[in-house]
Amino acid sequence: MSKPLLHIDLFPLLSSLLLLLFLQGCAGQVATHEEAVASIKGEAVTKHVPKKFAAAAESGSVDDGWLKNFKDPKLDTLVDEAMKKNPGLKIRQAQVEQARAFVTKAEAKLKPTLGLSASGKDTEYKGAVEKSSAGLNVSWEADVWGRIRTGVAAETEAAQATEADFQFARQSLAASVADGWFTAITAKLQHRFARDIADLQKKNLQIVKARQRIGQGSERDVHLAKGALASAQEAARSALSAYENSLRSLELLLGRYPSADLKTADKLVAVPPPIPAGIPSDILERRPDLIAAEREVARAFYKEKEANLLHLPRFTFSIGVGINSLNNAIAGLAAGLFAPLYTGGAIEAEVQKATAEQKAAIAAYARKALQAFKEVETSLAAEEHLAKREEYLAIEEHEDKI
Repeated sequence: MSKPLLHIDLFPLLSSLLLLLFLQGCAGQVATHEEAVASIKGEAVTKHVPKKFAAAAESGSVDDGWLKNFKDPKLDTLVDEAMKKNPGLKIRQAQVEQARAFVTKAEAKLKPTLGLSASGKDTEYKGAVEKSSAGLNVSWEADVWGRIRTGVAAETEAAQATEADFQFARQSLAASVADGWFTAITAKLQHRFARDIADLQKKNLQIVKARQRIGQGSERDVHLAKGALASAQEAARSALSAYENSLRSLELLLGRYPSADLKTADKLVAVPPPIPAGIPSDILERRPDLIAAEREVARAFYKEKEANLLHLPRFTFSIGVGINSLNNAIAGLAAGLFAPLYTGGAIEAEVQKATAEQKAAIAAYARKALQAFKEVETSLAAEEHLAKREEYLAIEEHEDKI
C-alpha cells in the first residue's frame, strides 16, 4: 500500500505573508534626530560661543598632523608603539567591537527567526505505538510603529559615540606620549644640571678646607660648605627620582614594564611654530569627544521615542510547517496582538527614565563643550605668557653678560 501524498493548504500561508507585507508597508518612518539635536546644541552651547577665542591665536585651518611638526623620529616611534600596545586603548577598541555587536543584535529583531523542532514518543499500551514529528517554525514581529527601528537607531548612535570616544582616546594617548617624552627629557636635563651643581659644591668644599688649612678660612666656612654640598646632593637625588618617575610613566603609556630604563634624547627639539587654533565653533565639529557627546544626545533622543512607543500594540506572527511519523503534513499559523492596558506604571517609568537620560546627555554635552573651550583658551593664554617670559629671560641673560 502506497503512502499518502503530502498535502498542505497554501492559502492560509500565502494570506499570512500578504498580511505581514501589508503591515510592514504601513510602518511609519522613524523620526530623525538632526533638527532636535541642532536645536539642543543651540540652546546648550552654540548660541553662547564667540566668533573668536579670547586669547590671542594664530588664524588659519587646524592641522591634524601636529605630531610631525616636532620632526622627532624617536617620538613618532614611541607613539606608534603606544597605539599598538597601550592596554587602555585596547579596552576602548574592544568597547567599539561590543557597541557594533549591540547594533547587530538590535537589527536582528527586525528579521524573522527560524527554528527547528522535533519530538518523539513510544507508548506501550495495547500494542507499541511510536509517534514522532519534526518541523520548521518561523516567527516575526511586525514593526508597525517603528519601535524596533528606533531602537536600532539608538544603538547605532551609541556605537558612533563609542567610536568617537576611541578616536579621542587615540589622540589623547598621542598627546600624553609626546608630553611624557618631553617631560622625561626635561627631567633628565634638570638632573644633569643638579648633578653638576653638586660636583661644583664638592670642589668648593675642597677649596674651603684647603683655605682653612693655610689659615685663610674658618671652621664655620667649612660647615657652610658641607651644608651647601648636602643640599646640592639632595637636590640631585630628588631630580634623579623625578627623572626615573617620568620614565616609568612614559613606559606605562607604551605598555612596557615600568623599569625606568627607557633611553631618552639628550636635548629638546626646537619648538615648532604655533598651530592655528581655528575658531571656537569648529571645536564642536572637530573634537572626537564632543562628537561622542553629540551622538549620546542623539541616542537619548531615540531612546525617549522608543520608550513612548511602548504604549502602542505589538503584532507578532508565527508559521509552522512539519511532518509526523504517519507521513502527514502539518501546517499552522498564529497571529498575536499585545496591547498594554495596565503595566503598573512600568512604561511610564521607562518614559521618565529616558527623558531624564536625555536631559543628562544634553547637560553632559554642554559641560564637555565648555571644558573644551576652557582647555583651548588656557593653552592659548599659556603660550602667550610663555613667549613673554622667554623674551624677558633673553633680556636678563643679555644684561648679565654686559
